[in-house]
Amino acid sequence: MVNVQSILAVASIAIAAVNAIPTITVKGAKFFAGGQQFFLKGVAYQGTPDDPLVDIKQCNLDATSMAAIGTNSIRVYHVNPYANHDGCMEIFSKHGIYVWLDLDTFNTSIQQTSPTWNADQFVSFTKVMDVFQAYDNLAGFWIGNEIINTIAGSPSAPYIKAAVADMKSYLAVKKYRQIPVGYSAADIAELRPALQNYLACGDDQKQSIDFFGLNSYEWCGQATYETSGYSNLQAMAQGYNIPIFFSETGCNVGGERTFADQAAIFGPNMVHTWSGSIVYEWVQEANNYGLVTYGNGKIYQGQAPVPIQPDYNNLMGQWKDIAPSGVAKAAYAPSHSAPACPASTAGRWLVNGNPPLPTLGSAIINAAAQNTPAPMAPALAAQTSVAPTSTASTSATAPFSLSTASHGTTMHTSTTSTAPTATKTNNSGGKLTVGVYERPLFALLLLYNVFV
Repeated sequence: MVNVQSILAVASIAIAAVNAIPTITVKGAKFFAGGQQFFLKGVAYQGTPDDPLVDIKQCNLDATSMAAIGTNSIRVYHVNPYANHDGCMEIFSKHGIYVWLDLDTFNTSIQQTSPTWNADQFVSFTKVMDVFQAYDNLAGFWIGNEIINTIAGSPSAPYIKAAVADMKSYLAVKKYRQIPVGYSAADIAELRPALQNYLACGDDQKQSIDFFGLNSYEWCGQATYETSGYSNLQAMAQGYNIPIFFSETGCNVGGERTFADQAAIFGPNMVHTWSGSIVYEWVQEANNYGLVTYGNGKIYQGQAPVPIQPDYNNLMGQWKDIAPSGVAKAAYAPSHSAPACPASTAGRWLVNGNPPLPTLGSAIINAAAQNTPAPMAPALAAQTSVAPTSTASTSATAPFSLSTASHGTTMHTSTTSTAPTATKTNNSGGKLTVGVYERPLFALLLLYNVFV
């Protein structure tokens, strides 16, 4: 006798397979989806500290409006791993939109002052990874956003790399698919290209990022490829061995935004190096960087997005005429090797070479993967020997401008652009500076080190 339920179950699986969005993979310096090179046309999607991937009605309204202008990616800065995201992730998937997600939460991000990478932070990151790895349209994880936002912050870089190594190890132990793990950097001229090269250097790819994002607001007003500083960014990215793209862009100096930089990013000077961009931002806030607003100013409450004109149409117009063909994955042969690990330079980059990383070790990773209590780990912040230090001055050797950036405590700096610098502030990813020392598990780790 035919089992109707079994037939229906098989049919639903077959339909899901047909409708499934191809996962994003990395090969050499390029992204691929379904065997073809993938370029990001993205928007930053947060707006408030609340998780934006929970309200199904709101996600449907926003995804529909995003797809109308050609969006294929959204960047989300913080989520609640204990909420249900199935509905929203499915909606974005049906609209052909991928999610690039930060692993940290408001009080678990690595800080450039007194940096730590400890078991408490690690476990928190795994909670986000465990939930979102199952979604085919989860394109990649960010290990952090603008952790280093001053010239003097580079000694925290080994902690970023340690977090990358441990999260990639966890990914492997759990036998999840190979989801790319990357970092989003503030545009600090004095640290270019040292930071991007350091995070990708070394012989062990398991300790290196899989992609690099740059939050850059250099192209302002009537800038050009040369006057904006983009030609300099291209020169520094040329020959980079992993995908690189703009993880935030869209300068605002008043008046309409034309998004003319998109034509350059996807144009002949940059398209063979850069993998696209994420425009900042979808939701209108006090900084006036939004592409849409909502009725009564209510965000994530089932309100239909209202396009802010002419910015919304301007971006649509730019993306409508952009369709880079790229290369097929099967035909692509990576030719770039990992960059050399940069040497320390007084007043600029303060990490010398590729020193040992303050990773947590396999015992903690395996325990987390098995959902068993994690062993006690040393308080890495106190182990100054594992993090490179420098006696070089931390003062800048050249003048630089500072402006508050998108996540509360961070800053954008640049000395190369002749275009005006835009000031950008918001509340969406504002990192509430709750120190890791205030968190219970880390306090126990400190006590363990003192008394054992």
